[in-house]
Amino acid sequence: MTTVDHVEFYAADAEETARLLRTAYGFTRLGESGAGLPGQRTVLLGQGGIRLLVTAATDPAHPVAAHVERHGDGVARIGLRVADATAAYTEAVARGAAPVAEPRVWSRGSAEVVTAEIGGPGALAHRFVERRGEPGAFLPGGVEPLAPAPATGPDLLEVVDHTALCVAGGALEETVRFYTEVFGFKEIFEERVEVGDQAMDSKVVQSESGEVTFTIVSPDPAMRPGQLDDFLRANGGAGVQHLALSTRDIAGAVATLGARGVRFLRTPDSYYDAIERRLGEVSLSVAALRAGNILVDRDHWGEMFQIFTESTVERRTFFFELIERHGALTFGSNNIKALYEAKERARAAAEARA
Repeated sequence: MTTVDHVEFYAADAEETARLLRTAYGFTRLGESGAGLPGQRTVLLGQGGIRLLVTAATDPAHPVAAHVERHGDGVARIGLRVADATAAYTEAVARGAAPVAEPRVWSRGSAEVVTAEIGGPGALAHRFVERRGEPGAFLPGGVEPLAPAPATGPDLLEVVDHTALCVAGGALEETVRFYTEVFGFKEIFEERVEVGDQAMDSKVVQSESGEVTFTIVSPDPAMRPGQLDDFLRANGGAGVQHLALSTRDIAGAVATLGARGVRFLRTPDSYYDAIERRLGEVSLSVAALRAGNILVDRDHWGEMFQIFTESTVERRTFFFELIERHGALTFGSNNIKALYEAKERARAAAEARA
């Protein structure tokens, strides 16, 4: 597989979720469901190389309705671009993946798209996508294109940098094996974070192309339950905790999205007081990082700048990350702990308000 073709959200209200992604995050409406997708309402959104589908059931008997009832709004399917969807599906099933949808051809004129699906961790599905013929057609007969709306400004977000999966305590190694054995991914990074009497372990797997990356996080069941346990309970099991979207100008993106109403997790001033002592001089000024609550770290290859949004879904499960890489290939060891601590502060504040 080469890239993330698209990500699909299931939601109780597709139009409302799509409106938020358009007005707050700057996505453009590119298409909507047609006759080939009965019983559901789907909106196709795009920005840079990112394609998001937002789907809600219009028929209460549709599987999307049951999914949302159990798991709430969130990522349900990740589309993976491949050269041969039928071959990818056949091989994945032979390697132990659960079949979800056999290969299907969507066509109109010279445009042809082949899709097939397998199960992933929890209720997440992976869709293999093969595109042939006329470029630009998303799912002929399923998602109908719309005339593009006038651009309101430059794209702030570029591609899906990585997807973070949260799995139950004790399931980390099993999930890593799934991606390495079924997809042929490689494990490229691991980290353990301890905050007080809580702890989480994480491992990162990546495709041979380097364009598809999953960060897999799991709570330590021997420690006190925390935010990851909350996610697993609210989500009804394993699932996508956050989606990281790349940007070339994180400070500008944070300012623009913040002005549109996006709320970001806050970081204590003490974090910024220690940056120069910890990392020395960095590409963005400490003042700019502090003003935007942006995190920074460095690996052997360069720097990375990250920030995380507050969750806006009802169950407080899914959120976004913005990331700008200056050569860095890993995921910010110090920032993983900072994220965990920030989520704990948000969790404590929510409990205090309840």
